[in-house]
Amino acid sequence: MRRVPDLGVLPGGAPAAPEGFELVFTDEDGENRVGLTEVWSVPLESCLPVRGFPSFKGQRHYVGRWWTATTGTLVGYESWLERDRLILLDVDPQVVGIASQPFWLFFTTTEGKRRSHAPDYFARLADGSALVLDCRPADRIKPRDQAAFEATAQACAVLGWRYEVVDAVEPVLMGNLRWLAGYRHPRHDLPVVAAALREAFAEPHGLLEGAEAVGDPIAVLPVLFHLLWQRELHVELSRPLPTDAVVSR
Repeated sequence: MRRVPDLGVLPGGAPAAPEGFELVFTDEDGENRVGLTEVWSVPLESCLPVRGFPSFKGQRHYVGRWWTATTGTLVGYESWLERDRLILLDVDPQVVGIASQPFWLFFTTTEGKRRSHAPDYFARLADGSALVLDCRPADRIKPRDQAAFEATAQACAVLGWRYEVVDAVEPVLMGNLRWLAGYRHPRHDLPVVAAALREAFAEPHGLLEGAEAVGDPIAVLPVLFHLLWQRELHVELSRPLPTDAVVSR
């Protein structure tokens, strides 16, 4: 489990919170409603989802929970697109905490109507900053969605958080990450084998060649894939991953 950093205080020079923004999050004590800048010190990555993940017959999207190597906990998703983005967060060494449906943001539209929006993910980064994500294919963003995304971007800017609306990931990269994710669990971290693999790939070698130099590939490859997931070893993931793919430290 990666260490969650001290969140500190609101950065100097941050713009004043626009009027009308409120944020609701849920922790073990229940629901909490606060002003926007009051949420700076709240560990949202450890809070509970503010809404459920409904599942019903005929549902168009796949709902599930992903076990994250980052926190050792289950994080929910409501589509394959969200699941893939969750994998990307999980494999990122800069991410130390992840929460799905982390908060309700209440805001007032330009027409004066009160609305709310729950982003898909909140990720705490190692430097104490944060990333907020909404997952939506570009061709499915309607005007109502766009208004919610713009309000969320404005709120995140006040807090110094990064905000992104993301689409599908490049297929080859995502396919490789799904494969490596099968070896993300710490049970694949065998210290003696891992040390030998780091030594074997001190100079770049083909994936299978380096594994065979350490021992029986059946026993060694799961550890190698774990080190690739952990980013302790490197391989180009934007191309198909053959047995002669070059792996390096």
